[in-house]
Parts: sequence; structure tokens; C-alpha cells
Amino acid sequence: MELIAKGTNGVLVVKENTIELQRSGWNAKLSGLRGNKEILIKNISSIQFKKPGLLTAGYIQFAFSGSSESKGGVFDAAKDENSIVFGKSETQNFEKLRDIINEKRNELNIHKQIHREPEDDIYLQIEKLSALKDKGIVSEEEFNAKKRQLLGI
Repeated sequence: MELIAKGTNGVLVVKENTIELQRSGWNAKLSGLRGNKEILIKNISSIQFKKPGLLTAGYIQFAFSGSSESKGGVFDAAKDENSIVFGKSETQNFEKLRDIINEKRNELNIHKQIHREPEDDIYLQIEKLSALKDKGIVSEEEFNAKKRQLLGI
């Protein structure tokens, strides 16, 4: 299932695990944006959403590790490859997609917490033991014995 919202410099498509920023039309070409960009929803670290004002358009901007988003408002967002600019008539569609993307991000975070890798727990236990050893609550020998047991060596 794909959900779509059309902006002035591109189209936002929300898929099961990704979003796609599709560029077409004169506005996209004039701002130097070409082609499509796909981003994994699990990699999105933040979403900036600005509603249109009386004289300005609104925009939705995605940040993720390794990205460099513009910080100059709607005029810079129009040229940013991680942003889609939209008018008042499209605000509700973009709000809806923003909310859906955030729901998917939250579900992924909950799933990640529930299904942690067992190795993560082992290393967390070793870190806690190390802290106890540093405080003098656990001896060096006790720490090493438990560490070997946890690592299976």
C-alpha cells in the first residue's frame, strides 16, 4: 500500500518500510532537484514540519544519519533534497503522512526494544558488573569469573 501527497517541488510516497521523494515538473528542475530518493523509515531520525503561512508555503523535511538538511526555512527547503514544499490545499495530506511515518517509526522502536539481540544483554550485564567492580562491590576475581561465564569462555 502506497500513500501519496503531492507538493510543489515533488511527491512524497510512503511505502511499507520506506519513503520516497519523487522529483518531477518545472519547480523541481528550477530548484536543481532531479530523480527520486528513497529513505528507510527506520533510519529517519527526525521530521521537521512547517505549515504554510499567509505568504509562504509549508514543507516537510526528513533528517537521518549522514544527511545534511537545510536550516534556512521554506526558501532553503525548496532546494533541499530531503524536503517537499507544499501549499495550503495539501497541508492535511502531508500532516496525515507525517503522522503515519511517525507511527511506523514508533512501532519500529518498540519492536527493536522487545526483540533486542541476546548479545546486547550480555554486554549490558558486563558493563553493570564493571561498574560494580569499580565501586568495590565486586572483586576483580568475581568480575572475571562472571564475565567468562556470560561470554561462554
